[in-house]
Amino acid sequence: MIRGLHLLLLSQDPAADRAFLRDVLGWPWVEDQASEPGWLIFETPPTEMGVHPVSGRPGVALHLMCDDIAATVAELKAKGVPVGEVVNAGYGLATTVTLPSGAEVGLYEPRHKSPLAAFDRT
Repeated sequence: MIRGLHLLLLSQDPAADRAFLRDVLGWPWVEDQASEPGWLIFETPPTEMGVHPVSGRPGVALHLMCDDIAATVAELKAKGVPVGEVVNAGYGLATTVTLPSGAEVGLYEPRHKSPLAAFDRT
């Protein structure tokens, strides 16, 4: 029934954030010919989803995952990307990455078992 997951990054500067995903992260993309020129749709890395309890308003949070947060943070900083302080969040070592639009997304090195281990990452 469900064959995929489509994420929407709501941005105040879509062109800059699309360029970041394309040029900095190097994600493959296609251009949606039915929309305006430059409307890119990206292939994202394999995905997992956890359901966390919350006492406030329910919602959705986006976190990028990496195998070595120190190396990933160093690579992003070398490309001029603003990255927050790395903290131990229990589930992993975590920080934030600021996109060109000013939006922040999480970045973490997991410390938990992952269903992605079943997939070949080559």
